[in-house]
Amino acid sequence: MAAEIREQPAVWRTLLANSEAAGVDAAAAAIRARRPRAVLFVARGTSDHAALYAKYLVEIRHGLPAGLVSPSTMTAYGARPDLRDVLMVGVSQSGGSPDLVRSLAVAREQGALTVAVTNDASSALARTAHAHVDVLAGPERSVAATKSYTAQLLALYLLLERVREVDGREAAAPLPDLGEQVLARTGEIVALAQRYRFAQRMLTTARGYSYATAREAALKLMETSYVSAQAFSGADLLHGPLALVDPQVPVLAVVAAGIGGAAMGDVLPRLAERSADVFCVGHPAAVADAAVGFTLPDGAPEELSPLLEILPFQLLALHTSVARGGDPDAPRGLSKITETL
Repeated sequence: MAAEIREQPAVWRTLLANSEAAGVDAAAAAIRARRPRAVLFVARGTSDHAALYAKYLVEIRHGLPAGLVSPSTMTAYGARPDLRDVLMVGVSQSGGSPDLVRSLAVAREQGALTVAVTNDASSALARTAHAHVDVLAGPERSVAATKSYTAQLLALYLLLERVREVDGREAAAPLPDLGEQVLARTGEIVALAQRYRFAQRMLTTARGYSYATAREAALKLMETSYVSAQAFSGADLLHGPLALVDPQVPVLAVVAAGIGGAAMGDVLPRLAERSADVFCVGHPAAVADAAVGFTLPDGAPEELSPLLEILPFQLLALHTSVARGGDPDAPRGLSKITETL
């Protein structure tokens, strides 16, 4: 897991340099030709968080309704919705989960344009879809997905920008160098892991594009460190779950520069009222007000910040697991490919 976390800037460089070969341009051309009226995403686990990120991109930058599919409606319940003029995107690292493959197959039968975004061009999901985008992350051995997740984020960003006939590589070009700057500060996170070594519960929170980061951070902590971690949007946190917060429940908050971070402005004071132990990843002003924090480097637009935001949380999950005597490469009860229906 540590090695694959370190590989991420190199993976981003590879994808940026080879986006056409990865299938980005061809998939974007197919989408433009169909002019879908809505976009649906189907995914599981970590890939579901990449899909959530893409949902924000579609709604904000394309002005189209977007949603996350419940695969069981088409697999367990046998639903056959009318999907004409709909784009369905299947997001999966392995491209092998039967429920995702079946959902995309049904969507194709029901008139949808289908696109698969995977780390395996030979996978069943890639073969099922009309078009495929390869995230080019290379083999990932750790059960906890890291480099494949951020490669999915970047691939989805490049694809959706290309649909708008914008070359997203220009805005994304600084990312590999910025990612290396974040990873060079791993020592800060190693020390922080000792702070949370005995935590049994955590909350994660963010808004906007960063909400996907909060969701993915919680999953990483659950699967590697066995911490009961719950993720909430900053808005939803104030609608009831705030009652869970006390000084013994650490809150991991993402407050990046931009509209989503600004929307967290009402959340942080309420956490302070509860004497919460807040670990904040984001812009300097927000980090300064937290109990502990990690300042992100400048240079990435808000919609690309999630690629940088997740790095400290991946490191935190890794080193918290090690501090607790665990093996983050072999979480109990889990395997690399999970097959569900």
